[in-house]
Amino acid sequence: METFLSYFHKYKWDEIKFKINNISPDEVKRALDKRKRSLEDFLILLSPEAADFLPEMANQSQLLARQRFGKTIQLFAPLYLSNECQNICTYCGFSLDNKIKRKTLSNMELLLEASELKSRGIDHVLLVSGEANHTVGIDYFLNAVRLLKPLFSNISLEVQPLEEDEYRLLNEAGVHSILVYQETYHQEVYKKYHPKGKKSNFEYRLETPDRIGRSKMHKIGLGVLLGLEDWRVDSFFNALHLDYLQKKYWQTRYTVSFPRLRPAEGVIKPNYEISDQELLQLICAYRIWNPDLELSISTRESEYFRDNIIRMGITSMSAASKTNPGGYVVDPQSLEQFEISDERSVPDIITVIQNAGYEAVLKDWESIL
Repeated sequence: METFLSYFHKYKWDEIKFKINNISPDEVKRALDKRKRSLEDFLILLSPEAADFLPEMANQSQLLARQRFGKTIQLFAPLYLSNECQNICTYCGFSLDNKIKRKTLSNMELLLEASELKSRGIDHVLLVSGEANHTVGIDYFLNAVRLLKPLFSNISLEVQPLEEDEYRLLNEAGVHSILVYQETYHQEVYKKYHPKGKKSNFEYRLETPDRIGRSKMHKIGLGVLLGLEDWRVDSFFNALHLDYLQKKYWQTRYTVSFPRLRPAEGVIKPNYEISDQELLQLICAYRIWNPDLELSISTRESEYFRDNIIRMGITSMSAASKTNPGGYVVDPQSLEQFEISDERSVPDIITVIQNAGYEAVLKDWESIL
């Protein structure tokens, strides 16, 4: 059975890096003048040379997002289920080697956290957990979805990679989308960041979106952790992955997130910095290359950046996020996965969106449709 793995091995990290860093101004101009862009054009728009064209890129990104999605921003919030994890990941506060108090929400605690989010107006919830199959496996997730389905019109998951039949069960239970990040596509250094645990298996994780696609999940979310390796090269491989998935699982929708490495307990500092201007360039490059993609920005980013990115091509934002299990009401002092930057309330975020001339969408569909 063919998966992205065979496609991935046709490309070399160093060759892609060389191409990105040797783009000419004329190539950028031609890419921006096209009406339909290829993956090669995306590579061009990632280049250092394209940074000089950022005003034009931002203008095109804004127009394309409005044409495809209107002047709307979808709001969601994460709900952390557990900080238990069997992996050692050098960039994550939940890493197994961090000597911290572990917590997994009970049914009652889960409902208390969900009720708090619901009272804030949140109707799209993202369930997140550490990767601990013995504690938070498929049975736990199915139970959580069953408990929360009456409260939220849209439930997404960002948990450990699962098997195809498990994704089918989640789909049947009413899960709308699955997010899974490769973290970095640089296979040669991947093990350095993931020295222990199932997550250290680069190829198994790389094939996860194929398993999700075969399960006929409504939406798949991808992304890389910006700060581990060269963001331009990693983002090209993420787009390569998306390009493959969209062609093979064409009935599925896709979203891209842009997490930058943030401070957390016991984690490394970024290996590669990405500035606000470079992150804007990356977001615009995705929008110009693929206007149908949903693009999401989290509360990892500053208030200033989030306020100004609303008009630049983003389609969804998290709001009033807590990144620890029980962080909303049950156990506010439990360990965070990472520090958030934008701590404003849901009403505050709605006001910011409205002041930008956009509509904040809290509920946009019914599962029965």
